[in-house]
Amino acid sequence: MKFVTGLLAAALLFAGMGASHAVVRIADDRGGRIGTYVDKYQGLRSSGETVIIDGLCASACTIVLGAVPHDKICVTSNANLGFHAAWDFGANGRAVTNPEATQMLYSMYPSPVRRWIANRGGLTPRMIFLRGRQLTGMYKPCYLDAQASAHH
Repeated sequence: MKFVTGLLAAALLFAGMGASHAVVRIADDRGGRIGTYVDKYQGLRSSGETVIIDGLCASACTIVLGAVPHDKICVTSNANLGFHAAWDFGANGRAVTNPEATQMLYSMYPSPVRRWIANRGGLTPRMIFLRGRQLTGMYKPCYLDAQASAHH
């Protein structure tokens, strides 16, 4: 019985350790409504969790860059960030650029990301992608890459 109690105590100890080093992985997020993502990421910011960007993070998903502290974000070699102007549905059901929401979105990004966007013509209806060396020049790499390749 002592052994089982010790095992249970060890399991609880490791579970507690895991909670303090929790991670959120973003891999295939095409975005959505800005407000939804602002709310989601405010909760993430206060939790202190690390965010691993390991695939597509497009549109409103990219708000994570401004909402979560820079040192709590890492990127893998698969990370791919997609940026475009914010839009609403117009009277005829077509997408119409929303200049105010686009400016708000742009202002949420850290300076290096804003510079990168500005150098590519700003936020327009056309999606632009930040990935590879340009992205790893702005964010630290995740050590997930090395672990993932070691396990395959």
